[in-house]
Amino acid sequence: MKKAARHARIRDIIGRQAIETQDELAEALRQMHIDVTQATVSRDIKELMLIKVPIGDGRYRYAYPASKDALFSNKRMERLFQDSVTGMDFSENIIVVKTLPGTANAVASALDHAGWPDILGTVAGDDSILVVVKPKEAAGTVMKKLEALTMAL
Repeated sequence: MKKAARHARIRDIIGRQAIETQDELAEALRQMHIDVTQATVSRDIKELMLIKVPIGDGRYRYAYPASKDALFSNKRMERLFQDSVTGMDFSENIIVVKTLPGTANAVASALDHAGWPDILGTVAGDDSILVVVKPKEAAGTVMKKLEALTMAL
């Protein structure tokens, strides 16, 4: 199945049901006879810019942001970091950001779209993110900016 068709099915699925994890989304696609891997679902979530929104009882589901401006606002990034990030550390030009399970993709997407010139890109798993920084001398500065997001109020 072509990516555009798969993305249309994903939009339909998250519009009709509360999908809380990548595994649940992959299973919903498989029930529609669409064979996907976790890596494909992860990329699709990032490309579709899906976010996690609270549904109560400490649970979150995938959804679309209300607007693109809301997705990339500094306030949203601060809230996202405060609600999701559990720790960070760096070595050389790599920063590792630890998050609550299921929230790494949203945090990584926000970083990718923040337009910070020292961040080349991110790779997100379920609860951790690798942030690649260039030049490596900028890693400490980027780390301080990320820490500021977790403490801003």
